[in-house]
Amino acid sequence: MRRYPNSPADPSVQPAPRTRTDLATLKTLLPYLWVYKWRVLLALGCLVGAKLANVGVPIVMKRLIDSLTITPQHPQALLVLPVAALVVYGLLRLSTTVFTELREFLFARVTQRAVRTIALQVFRHLHALSLRFHLNRQTGGMTRDIERGTRAVGSLISYTLFNILPTLVEITLVLGYLVLHYDIWFSVITLVALVSYITFTVTVTNWRTHFRRTMNDLDSRANTKAIDSLINYETVKYFGNEDYEAKRYDEGLQNYESAAVKSQTSLSVLNTGQSLIIAVAVTLILWRATVGVIAGTMTLGDLVLVNSFMIQLYIPLNFLGVIYREIKQSLADMEKLFSLLDQNREIADAKDAQPLATRGAEVRFNHVDFSYESKRQILFDVDFTIAPGTTTAVVGHSGSGKSTLSRLLFRFYEVNTGSISIDGQDLRSLTQDSVRHAIGIVPQDTVLFNDTIEYNIAYGKPGATRDDIVAAARAASIHEFVESLPDGYATMVGERGLKLSGGEKQRVAIARTLLKNPAILIFDEATSALDSKAEQAIQAQLKEIARSRTTLVIAHRLSTVADAQQILVLDHGRIVERGTHQALLAADGLYAQMWQRQQARQDEEVAPQ
Repeated sequence: MRRYPNSPADPSVQPAPRTRTDLATLKTLLPYLWVYKWRVLLALGCLVGAKLANVGVPIVMKRLIDSLTITPQHPQALLVLPVAALVVYGLLRLSTTVFTELREFLFARVTQRAVRTIALQVFRHLHALSLRFHLNRQTGGMTRDIERGTRAVGSLISYTLFNILPTLVEITLVLGYLVLHYDIWFSVITLVALVSYITFTVTVTNWRTHFRRTMNDLDSRANTKAIDSLINYETVKYFGNEDYEAKRYDEGLQNYESAAVKSQTSLSVLNTGQSLIIAVAVTLILWRATVGVIAGTMTLGDLVLVNSFMIQLYIPLNFLGVIYREIKQSLADMEKLFSLLDQNREIADAKDAQPLATRGAEVRFNHVDFSYESKRQILFDVDFTIAPGTTTAVVGHSGSGKSTLSRLLFRFYEVNTGSISIDGQDLRSLTQDSVRHAIGIVPQDTVLFNDTIEYNIAYGKPGATRDDIVAAARAASIHEFVESLPDGYATMVGERGLKLSGGEKQRVAIARTLLKNPAILIFDEATSALDSKAEQAIQAQLKEIARSRTTLVIAHRLSTVADAQQILVLDHGRIVERGTHQALLAADGLYAQMWQRQQARQDEEVAPQ
């Protein structure tokens, strides 16, 4: 017999996400870029070409200025040399722009495709994560992390490839030219200034990074509170807690404001230090060049050349602090994005998982134990079989574990011990997609997409025809209601379907499940939001629908499951009684007591006032 590993002792405790280094984040990003390696290499070639042309501009300018000092003994040179230098100067200027734009043109698709691929992968991974993760998530903060992370991919590529790397290439070319053609002090001053500048910038920016991380965390928390409050708008209104919610939100904004002020103050320190280093370096360079011109060892063209080099170097370096800070921030944002990909899926297909092969759709719970957390076990040795094409109902008091059965069958969680199988195939040996394709569920708490009624019904079978959608709506007894609306099936249902009543939402949920046409049906308190008249109208239809399918009905009102071929009575996670409605009444046990209480309550409701 094939053995499967049991769930961890406490499945609610997720492994702590590993701390990512900047290098690890970059390593994660590179494969997404290297898909277009030829574009990357061509873009890098254009980058070098642009910098060669950029460095050539001051050199040609030097030749142009020096040519103007030619003596009158060679008048033809006054005409030929300046014109040639001017033409070359113009071509180099144009080449710089052409190479730069060509580089961006080549890399645009690489950047956008990387952003798209990463965003899609994160989106797919989030859908693959367990229900446990989504019950614990904070939607507002998570969506903000995804938004910042995907935006950071483009920013990181832009800052690194279009700012840092070109500056490093240009620094190398300039230092090489200075070493070959001028006094060693020019190179020494430039190199010392560059090292001092970069060291100071990196050190201060690293010190500032924790301020920015704090700002991000506080921003996500404030956004989480705002989104949560708006989603629960009705609850806020019911209790008149608008001021309370505003105060909670403002507390988050105050903390964010404090962190932002610290971040801006530290930025002023960074900018002042950078300006001081640049000013000293440029002054020393020009002093050395001026001394050389006066001594006759350098020409005016050399003075202009050296000055132009310094300007070309220090203008991009002047933004190094901002660029480095943004790169660090982009890495921090991407770290949060990639940390979502690091989240343990908990429920994953086995390497050799096979698609479900349904024959009669027999469902078997084989001595199942389960707990959401180790300190509180929910199910104890649950053992039952739903024969193909029959209906099994599960009843019991609230908190007895009824809905947990449907979650386990849908494989939102793994069992601790025991197994669940369909037609003798253990769910853990099957692909999740094939299992969920074979099961249709109508949950107790129905949530709809903020779209039309037609879209929400058609969601059960994307691409379904209008006739199929209408047929499903008729079967769920909602077609007449939809037709009575001004916009009919094009009626928008609002956020989470709040424009519809509870009963209307549940009938839409029933319709989309019917449209899916699954082999196995789960009704989890499917008629709980309906009034007695509506429940009676739809109950007969549900029985007709379930006639040819294997059906699990989780119910509170016993009258809705009296015709089930098998009724299980669950109490504190254990099956304490099982049998047909008549057999359980005759046993005079817990089921009979529940039936008598509900009948008495029903008699009270219909008694004349």
